[in-house]
Amino acid sequence: MRARKWTTLGMVAALAASLAVGATASSRASFTVSLIGDTGGFNDNGFNKNQLKALNDAAKKLGITAVPLLSHSASDYSPNINTAIRKGANLVIGAGYLLAPALKTYAPKFPKVNFAITDDSYKDIGGGKNTAGITYATQQGGCLVGILAAKMAKKLGTNAVGAVGGIKIPSVDSYIAGYFFCAKKVVPGIKTSVPYSNDFNAADKCAALAQNEIGQGAKIIFQVAGGCGLGALKAASDAGGYGIGVDADEYNDAKRILTSATKHTDTGVYQTIVAAKAGKFKGGTDVLFDLKNGGVGLGKVNPAVPKAWMALVNSYKAQIVSGKLKVPSTL
Repeated sequence: MRARKWTTLGMVAALAASLAVGATASSRASFTVSLIGDTGGFNDNGFNKNQLKALNDAAKKLGITAVPLLSHSASDYSPNINTAIRKGANLVIGAGYLLAPALKTYAPKFPKVNFAITDDSYKDIGGGKNTAGITYATQQGGCLVGILAAKMAKKLGTNAVGAVGGIKIPSVDSYIAGYFFCAKKVVPGIKTSVPYSNDFNAADKCAALAQNEIGQGAKIIFQVAGGCGLGALKAASDAGGYGIGVDADEYNDAKRILTSATKHTDTGVYQTIVAAKAGKFKGGTDVLFDLKNGGVGLGKVNPAVPKAWMALVNSYKAQIVSGKLKVPSTL
């Protein structure tokens, strides 16, 4: 760990020195944005994929130079940030919470480059005026799917709902916290469970965890594990229950999907790029996307859901938007 730390610091120092003596006007002639993907990959079911879509949309509509950089493992984060800066990036966006330590190493060293991170605070990537957080009130979307999960569980004759988490980080737990909170409000005494796969890719791991929960009586499974979670959706479907998707609308990813808790990571990234290119980068702040501004919400809802349940969902949504109901973001 110590050797890796000094390697990273040496890389940053060398890069800073080379840019100081070698930067030219032509290297900053166009506005360049680099998106550093997390280990979920740009072919995941929505989280990274939608951020890449936003970057590509910005390239087409705004004329920016797009530099997407794929991370196969956490050890790729620092080299990718290094590459982005060498390529003249005006804005570097980390695609998720796990990139915070690497971004925090670079942001203070390069004050003329703006840095942003999805699903984390600007404080965790240096806290300077050249840093911003792109954050989401995912507990609010979790609440809405929790209502439908609890009602459907009761209809199916069980008193339990489950979730399968990926890596136990705040951006995963916030979904689950909202899910459990509102499920318990709608059906008092309902049992909840959440094992973690410690993985965002291996679908078989999440399938096994979901099958264990199903064996214990949970017929509704909310996946919060990226590509790994697709295994949980299929396990719930195969057992005659329902899966609930995450981030993107995953209605077509298994036979029996109740709905999805959506997070519009494309919106957050695109708006951050627009602001930065216009010289209005919101440095030193966290920009929140929630139910009120459409940053989170519900995907397609299964026809098996009665209108009365949707009326209940909309009632809760109105309370959340008005501030009357505060949904917790931590378990």
